[in-house]
Amino acid sequence: MNRDQILSALGVADVNSGVYAGGWIDAGGEQLASENPADESIIGSVVQGSVDDYERVVAAAQQTFAEWRMLPAPQRGEYVRRIGNALRDHKEALGALVSLEVGKIRSEGEGEVQEMIDIADFAVGLSRQLYGLTIASERPRHRMYEQWHPLGPVGIITSFNFPVAVWSWNSFIAAVCGDTTIWKPSSAAPLSAVAVQNICHDVMAGSGFEGVFNLASGPADPIGSLLVADDRLPLISATGSTRMGAKVGARVAGRFGRSLLELGGNNALIVMDDADLDLALRAAVFAAVGTAGQRCTTLRRLIVHRSIADELSHRLVEAYGGIQIGDPLDDGVLMGPMINADAVTTAKVALDLAIEQGGQLLTGGHELEGPGYFFEPTLVKVPSSSPIVQEETFAPVMWLIEVDSYAEAVAVQNGVVQGLSSAIFTESMRTAETFLSAEGSDCGIANVNIGTSGAEIGGAFGGEKQTGGGRESGSDSWKAYMRRQTVTINWSDELPLAQGVEFG
Repeated sequence: MNRDQILSALGVADVNSGVYAGGWIDAGGEQLASENPADESIIGSVVQGSVDDYERVVAAAQQTFAEWRMLPAPQRGEYVRRIGNALRDHKEALGALVSLEVGKIRSEGEGEVQEMIDIADFAVGLSRQLYGLTIASERPRHRMYEQWHPLGPVGIITSFNFPVAVWSWNSFIAAVCGDTTIWKPSSAAPLSAVAVQNICHDVMAGSGFEGVFNLASGPADPIGSLLVADDRLPLISATGSTRMGAKVGARVAGRFGRSLLELGGNNALIVMDDADLDLALRAAVFAAVGTAGQRCTTLRRLIVHRSIADELSHRLVEAYGGIQIGDPLDDGVLMGPMINADAVTTAKVALDLAIEQGGQLLTGGHELEGPGYFFEPTLVKVPSSSPIVQEETFAPVMWLIEVDSYAEAVAVQNGVVQGLSSAIFTESMRTAETFLSAEGSDCGIANVNIGTSGAEIGGAFGGEKQTGGGRESGSDSWKAYMRRQTVTINWSDELPLAQGVEFG
């Protein structure tokens, strides 16, 4: 499919409204162009929302919520099932648009859409399994249990690196829980959001529930600020940098709302001296280079036992030399561009700092000549004490750190303020189980003999410390989108009090 075929298949025009309030409306904000980072061409434009447009979006979400929450959950799940099927029909086109807009290679773009399909399937099953607990009451002829109710309109803020999948993690689960949603997409990927909203519109049109999934494209100020500060939105789910999350979390907490934060990930992979190096090599290369190093789960720190460090680093240099860089939609390309010029600058600045702090460049380190925002996959050997390793460098730059023992390795891994994803390669069951124990990895994700990225939707996704503590996607993450209610029913003709209290 060429560019025009991709956009036509998804109903994306040269200029699109970026505001959906139970239906597309004529947005009143400034026009935002979407740039292809591979060649710096303009793909299309979106008219962003104004303050008045935002109010219309919230009104639609509130009005629809009043009815949607009373629809039985399995019926809500049926709408999500239809959206999942529509995504199947549009997988190739939507995956290609993601590649065009944010630079992911074709398989990663389509993989992101598959992730949406998978979470739709998960949500459909969940719609028949929203459950509470029966609790033994200390009072005779009393029954006590807990139940879960829809929470309300949910605000969703997504980042460019997963422009559609992370929205689905939140919106599909929220929808079967009985919530409506308002999506503020990344300004770097507005067309992908319009395309997804078109798919939702086609499914929901005529149902009376068109306002379940809403879109409010716009800049952080005013749209993002309005969303975060809005008392009418009991939950804000935000994906982005730790700096952004600190602001969002504080503002939402100040109004006693809930925030679900998915923030920075300064992820590490430990390679022990007994590791399968063939396996470790493949895992490290994909985790470090996939999405041009711009995943939240990207491998930033490769912590290697000193006895095998030379061999592994030599093999990494060789592997990096074989990575084809270019247009992400071209066959054979393994790494596309970074998102913009600022991202390339960030990579170069981090590399300069690493060298100043005693680092040794092993391979890469160069910006490729334009057009496009390309930076070579880069490997730098650094001391564990280098300040740069404390930062999340959102680029295809990996720090190689040598250690002498497992104890030193896990201390280095845990010695950063982020806590998203971690991994270890070892053939020792004892070492692996220690890594997974309470004294091992302090991250929300801990893997053995697989890399740091590529999580499945069935497990709860998220991390600890300055990663924000939020959990999305699978497991019991649905509880974040509902409110818990404890119920006690007295079916006796007495009124005993708990704790043996007597009154009157």
